[in-house]
Amino acid sequence: MATKKTSVLNIKLVKSTIGCKKDQIATVESLGLHKVGETVQQPKNDATMGKINKVIHLVEVTEA
Repeated sequence: MATKKTSVLNIKLVKSTIGCKKDQIATVESLGLHKVGETVQQPKNDATMGKINKVIHLVEVTEA
């Protein structure tokens, strides 16, 4: 079996979710982010990219 290397994204919350819509707050929390300045690593796949696109104005994304 061939193993496929999945790339990883570093996602950092750079703006507060105060005043955001409830679905955007839930999306940020589903990414694993809770405090401003917190960074998490998530696999680069369609589900993660969709979440990032929804809250792109709140996060900073870099490829690990």
